[in-house]
Amino acid sequence: MRIIHVIRLACILSIFVPALVFAQSEEIRQKYERFDDLLGIGSFFDNHLTGFVLVDLDSQQVIYEKNSHLNFIPASTVKIFTFYATLKTLRDSTHTFRYVTEGNTIKIWGAGDPSWQYHKVNNNSRIDQFLNRFSEIQLSYNNWKDHAFGYGWQWDDYYYAYSAERSPLPIFGNLAIFNIQQKKPQAQVPVFASMIKTYDKSTWKMERDLHSNTFFYNPNTYNQARAELPFITSPELTQQLMEYLLKKKVSLHTQTLPANHKLFKSGSLRPLWIELMQESDNFIAEQLLLMVSDYLFAELDAERAIEFIQKTYLNDLPDKAQWVDGSGLSRHNLSTPRAMIQLLSKLEEELPRAELMRIFPQGGINGTIKNNYKAQRPYVFAKTGTMSNNHSLIGYIKGDSGRVYAFAFMNSNYLNKASEVRREMEKVLLFVKEEF
Repeated sequence: MRIIHVIRLACILSIFVPALVFAQSEEIRQKYERFDDLLGIGSFFDNHLTGFVLVDLDSQQVIYEKNSHLNFIPASTVKIFTFYATLKTLRDSTHTFRYVTEGNTIKIWGAGDPSWQYHKVNNNSRIDQFLNRFSEIQLSYNNWKDHAFGYGWQWDDYYYAYSAERSPLPIFGNLAIFNIQQKKPQAQVPVFASMIKTYDKSTWKMERDLHSNTFFYNPNTYNQARAELPFITSPELTQQLMEYLLKKKVSLHTQTLPANHKLFKSGSLRPLWIELMQESDNFIAEQLLLMVSDYLFAELDAERAIEFIQKTYLNDLPDKAQWVDGSGLSRHNLSTPRAMIQLLSKLEEELPRAELMRIFPQGGINGTIKNNYKAQRPYVFAKTGTMSNNHSLIGYIKGDSGRVYAFAFMNSNYLNKASEVRREMEKVLLFVKEEF
């Protein structure tokens, strides 16, 4: 018979110890044996690396843990780090651009805001309205200290919408959008119309050249109602898109940001948070991190922002995360389940738990888990993270008792389909719902 007890969160977060030490009651013993059946030797989760920890944050008790001290590839659950970084710095306002004015001339330096004409959040007409007050607009990339792609991103993801490039002043989400018309793709923005070419490759969809903004389709087989492809960003292309939107001349300049500059904020971060957490938008995640960098240093450098956040606000995590990008696209990201639990605890210092549960995806209701964890009343409120052979779920679970628990459920190196892993995870979480 295995001996059990509930340990304190501080203990498991400081050093790994066995979670089950001595029995407190027959009921508790039976629950822990059920956890072992679901997660232990001989279970579905015995054929790959799994980490799981369930915590009552109110009482600081760890209910159950398995491999909570081991590192996993967190995939998109890295966005929880990015979300936290915005709460500690930006609070609730975007950083759109920094600027100086000289009469009817405005000089601007992009600050990372992804919302300008990005269809997934809003058109943000406030940017247009503000810039249209000036007869001459000058754009600088002088504060851009980063790269279009993050460290460790897959190079062959370059033409998928989930891998849009990073830039100082994005427009249209850094996506070229094409709609079918008379069996031909038509550019939604005329700037991209001249970039459409034909080829004889047998495919029904549109593709982009690796090294240029050339978009190909086969006129004999093309049958894609709507195509969204990332374009290669540059100061010159941003200049063209701004001229198209604002209907006026935009020029480029190379001036360093002066000390007497001002900051333009176009709106609330909340729509970006919702898209970040519920729909797991990679582009928004990366741009949020750039806005954090702008807040901290008045320049755009994601790596520098990450280093500052870790040293200043995350230095008390039980295990230092290897955090390299805002979105989790990189396989170089690593974190332990117990560090993720501590991160949830730190989020609650910034926003009420009820508010966090509304921002996180809700099982059976919205976001990336709208088709999973269904119940008469939502009981899972958690961020997903998925890439090949890795799937994680981190957030809150509400038991039938009414109590809310934090959990981190991380899986790596499996050969099953992700849908199979989610199905088995659901069995574990249903048990938590019904018994706690």
